[in-house]
Amino acid sequence: MGNEWKLINESANYLHPFLPEPPMVGIVTGSGLGGLAKLLDDPVRIPFSVIPHFAPLTTEGHSGTLIWGHLKGKPVLLMQGRYHYYEGFSLSQVVFPIRVMKQLGIKGLILTNACGAIRETFSPGDLMVITDHLNLVGTDPLIGENIPECGPRFPDAGSIYPEALRKVAFSAAEQLGISLRQGIFAWWSGPSYETPAEIRMLRTLGADAVGMSTVPEALAASHMGLPVLAIACLTNMATGIRSQKLTHEEVLRIAAEAEKTYLRLIPEIVSKVLFGKETE
Repeated sequence: MGNEWKLINESANYLHPFLPEPPMVGIVTGSGLGGLAKLLDDPVRIPFSVIPHFAPLTTEGHSGTLIWGHLKGKPVLLMQGRYHYYEGFSLSQVVFPIRVMKQLGIKGLILTNACGAIRETFSPGDLMVITDHLNLVGTDPLIGENIPECGPRFPDAGSIYPEALRKVAFSAAEQLGISLRQGIFAWWSGPSYETPAEIRMLRTLGADAVGMSTVPEALAASHMGLPVLAIACLTNMATGIRSQKLTHEEVLRIAAEAEKTYLRLIPEIVSKVLFGKETE
């Protein structure tokens, strides 16, 4: 695993010369939500394909570009696209960019995703702040020899999504007149959508939404001491709640509609957040 730390540093060392200043905030965009890149000032775009140890992406709606730029005057590092466990990547590969961004200087992480709503009072197009998660995949990106440079062997998972950061999100939303939901997110491996019986199980377990990403990155970020704010775009009602058949095309369509709200909300959050201060 010492080799893993070596690879992380090789990627970071390659990227350092491209960054005019260290990024303060890392942002990961989910399916159909990459338009945030258009709002960055002074953008520097680096395709995943040229970054050492970054694998090519395979999922539609994910461009695979790392972009440095200013958002509301703050230096950010934006992942336009992400790796998924269902693509056949190891969890070390899935979280590798998060570890590299930490080496490049980020102080906190904002995660977005497109996912299905389980709570029946939610509707497609709603945005949900993640308060906690259920890891139902049966694995963890921290399995294997620990990387002590990243964090401790047994990290506390009690405050992965700090309440103080969630309050910043709700404050920004209120200022913009945006309605935000909040709830517990269940990580499902995919790529198949869940069965009606599985959704009934998830509801019994307390899940409000279910998706195929986010939890690995949140676990890796928390391991490294990075506070995480995660906001899910509810693109559909989960299997069995309504009669329509689920398709990735429909997910991308609803995400594109909800992106307009994201493009207002995320910059306002970035303008308000002072990673570290909120969690003191």
